[in-house]
Amino acid sequence: MANHSVAKAVALNNPKTVRAWYMYDWANSVYSLVITSSIFPIYYKAVTTIGGSDQVLFLGYTLQNSVLYSYALSFSFLVVAAMLPFLSGVADYTGRKKAFMKFFVWMGGLSCIGLYFFDDVTMLWWGILCSILASIGYSGSLVFYDAFLPEIVTEDRYDATSARGYSMGYYGSVILMVICLMLIMNFNSFAFSSEGAATRFTFLLVGAWWIGFAMIPFSVLQENIYNRNPTGDIWSKGYHEIVKVSRSLKRYPDLKKYLIAFFFYNSGVQTIMYLATLFGTDVLKLESSKLIMTILIIQLVGALGAWLFSRLSFNSGNLFALVSMLVIWCAVCIGAYFTTTEYEFYGLATIVGLIMGGIQSLSRATYSKLMPEGTEDNASYFSFYDVTYNLSIVVGTFSYGLINQISGSMRNSALFLTIYFIAGMILLLGVKSGDIRKNPQARQF
Repeated sequence: MANHSVAKAVALNNPKTVRAWYMYDWANSVYSLVITSSIFPIYYKAVTTIGGSDQVLFLGYTLQNSVLYSYALSFSFLVVAAMLPFLSGVADYTGRKKAFMKFFVWMGGLSCIGLYFFDDVTMLWWGILCSILASIGYSGSLVFYDAFLPEIVTEDRYDATSARGYSMGYYGSVILMVICLMLIMNFNSFAFSSEGAATRFTFLLVGAWWIGFAMIPFSVLQENIYNRNPTGDIWSKGYHEIVKVSRSLKRYPDLKKYLIAFFFYNSGVQTIMYLATLFGTDVLKLESSKLIMTILIIQLVGALGAWLFSRLSFNSGNLFALVSMLVIWCAVCIGAYFTTTEYEFYGLATIVGLIMGGIQSLSRATYSKLMPEGTEDNASYFSFYDVTYNLSIVVGTFSYGLINQISGSMRNSALFLTIYFIAGMILLLGVKSGDIRKNPQARQF
């Protein structure tokens, strides 16, 4: 992808710009780790389990607390999927990707801070509301963040840049995670009245970290590099922008096939990431400290996995690397069904960490390679990627919760996710583009 029009506006592969772009992964990944994967789910489970009962009353319905949590996540991603195409069309038409990204960052960060006030089951409505808004802020910001990738580096650096971004996210999130654990485990030394108070304070830290470090890319990334000069009703023009991009997908069958394949396998990937902690608490009855250690294992090997699979894509092509990871994901789901001990759980966590970083970074880079050469509608094209991303989470988390509710076992839910990985693998093999297959002429990292 030549990106000639971009080159006229900004210097591609500028180290300062690329480093600033990395820092948003550093900024937002603390939400994924602390709020999504580790401390908040454990805190939520403790607050909503009263007298040994995990049943909660919400909007007139009695549900298992873990089922309510999975449904709340599904709802948040459904909201994002509904509004992002329209907003990305407006962003492309006006050239204001960064302004939209800022809006979602502030929404997400302030919602994390709001979780501080979720101190009792009587505030369940507030905890669920803040969880939903934080999730919307996180997912909403990513579509505009991802859209900067083709504007800051040349195609031969997509894989490496995407992988390094995810690696920075893993490093930053582990640093804050360690700080949070020190506060929680030594709450008396830090003058907190209880472990719960210290835990809620960590939600404040997440919001402040997210918003604070996001100021770095906001200060460096350039707005409106195509010198868009919007006139008239920007909302209707934004709608026409996304319609234009939607119709153009018919001319790029490989891009369309990839999106469908991504929808299926990402349903499994993201569901595991969001609900693995609840699997540990409900199925294996692991203590909080052991669950936290599991999450740290995933983070520490995640950066290594992102680098390893970027090298594999260099040697064998993106398609081979993605299919290889999907085979491993299937083995993880089957292994989870039969897991009975904490050490088996740790082993699975190590494998998940390796392939989690790899599949997320390579999926983003692969989509960038398949986008039309020289396009100026990066946000609109990435909105289709992120809508697919969010809808896949809706389907994955909802089906996971539904099967858990019907069968009464998360083991069955975990095993069911294998279907998503197999479907994604089959569909991915139908993508023929040389840019993601092993090809001497394909420009790889």
